[in-house]
Amino acid sequence: MRLRDRPWNPYIVVFLSSACIMVIELVASRLVAPRLGVSLYTWTSVIGVILAGISLGNYVGGRLADRFGSPPFLGLIFALASLGSLAILLLNNILGTFDLPKSIPLIVWVVVDIAGVFFLPSMILGCVSPIVVKLSLTDLQRSGTTVGKIYAWSSVGSIVGTFATGFYLISLFGTKTVVLMVAGLQMLLAVWFLSDVRGWKRAAGAVAVLIALFGGTIGLLSWRNLLARECRVETNYFCVKVHDREVGNSIFRELVLDRLVHSYTDLNDPTNLQYGYEKTYAEVIRPVMQRRPTLDAFFIGGGGYTFPRYLEAMLPQSHLVVAEIDPGVTEIAHELLGLARDTRMQITNLDARIVLEMQDQPDSYDLVFGDAFNDYSVPFHLTTREFDQMVDRLLREDGLYVVNIIDGGKRGHFLRAYVRTLQQVFAHVAVIPSSRDWRDASRMTFVLVASQRPVDLSELSIPSGPTTESQVLSAEDLQTYLDQEPPLILTDEFVPVDNLLAPVFEDSHRG
Repeated sequence: MRLRDRPWNPYIVVFLSSACIMVIELVASRLVAPRLGVSLYTWTSVIGVILAGISLGNYVGGRLADRFGSPPFLGLIFALASLGSLAILLLNNILGTFDLPKSIPLIVWVVVDIAGVFFLPSMILGCVSPIVVKLSLTDLQRSGTTVGKIYAWSSVGSIVGTFATGFYLISLFGTKTVVLMVAGLQMLLAVWFLSDVRGWKRAAGAVAVLIALFGGTIGLLSWRNLLARECRVETNYFCVKVHDREVGNSIFRELVLDRLVHSYTDLNDPTNLQYGYEKTYAEVIRPVMQRRPTLDAFFIGGGGYTFPRYLEAMLPQSHLVVAEIDPGVTEIAHELLGLARDTRMQITNLDARIVLEMQDQPDSYDLVFGDAFNDYSVPFHLTTREFDQMVDRLLREDGLYVVNIIDGGKRGHFLRAYVRTLQQVFAHVAVIPSSRDWRDASRMTFVLVASQRPVDLSELSIPSGPTTESQVLSAEDLQTYLDQEPPLILTDEFVPVDNLLAPVFEDSHRG
């Protein structure tokens, strides 16, 4: 077979196919985040499924290359890969409508769910390299060099696809458009190889069939729904949605990050707090505000900037520092959530731990607020004893570390570990559930208050619903609750947060 009837370069082909695989892998984590969250389970499943697909594709592609290896056949593989990539959008929507069956373990369900969406396109793309190798081996004396260069260019394509997607493509175009771009590139490669001059009649028919399949798949997905932006903005971290919601006589603007309602903002009155944990924050710090009208406060996470705006309105002369890792979320807060462009807050769009490490002056803050835990997607490096020590170093002797977490009271594995870890650093740790029936809840918000000096929270009572109100756990009740499990301390070397929160993850997906 004369390979030059249709000019092509094997290194460019494997570069592009490997880049496509890595684009799909990076996009996978963002596509599943709104329904499965971002956790060790989802990332492990995505990586494992893609690798399994590539491995099977390499094996199948090698067998097929020996029997059918030709440029038109390579075109057929790219055509199937294009249709498989388009199917990602359809399958992701379909699987998103199913609840986790009670009979299937969580880990199995996550793997099956992700495999159902992403295994097929990764397997088909895995067939490309063996076929390209087969077509490129014209001199056995140089087979090692040829194969080595092909796999080197394949690796370079993977690297470029990873960096381009993570740093630019998702935030510039959004996940759906990126998937369309990948499918379109694969279809162009398919048409190029299929339209070989030696069999133009058969090629023309094949191309016509492919275009019909491509268009039919687009129609099945519905072009309008395909390009509809479910997210107001897709950043490198979150699918960001913003909605207006009427509560009583007020209109609140709701910020949703992936699957969690992160904040409610009253644009006209920043002191009108709606979220229960923020009302708890306000009550906890009220005595501090009364005795110290100018505060130094550090916020781990900005989100909707609801509570930073509250403090800015209540104590205009205070020094407020916010570490929000996602500049896209900060920009949404400026555009839609009432955060003034000329705010006196000092906002840094970096990971909070990095910002804390850069703070070289100890005893700098009266208050540190932790609000970076997004549902059960928890930045584990912000939960460890070492991180708590950083917070303690920056707090004044009478300072408070106030943080909210989500866990299930009836299991509470993460809650217990996190409280015990705080107790390793702070002399006093109080736990405030958002409801009196917290022990039976599978998922609930808790506010924790850590300090070196005793804090009187005995009069604290914040309505959180029509019939319930939050209440501080007594020291005896808290200790009894902690003693239900062996002590577990979270450290930088051992921090199994995703495993501890697995029951919450599982309960939230059960039908």
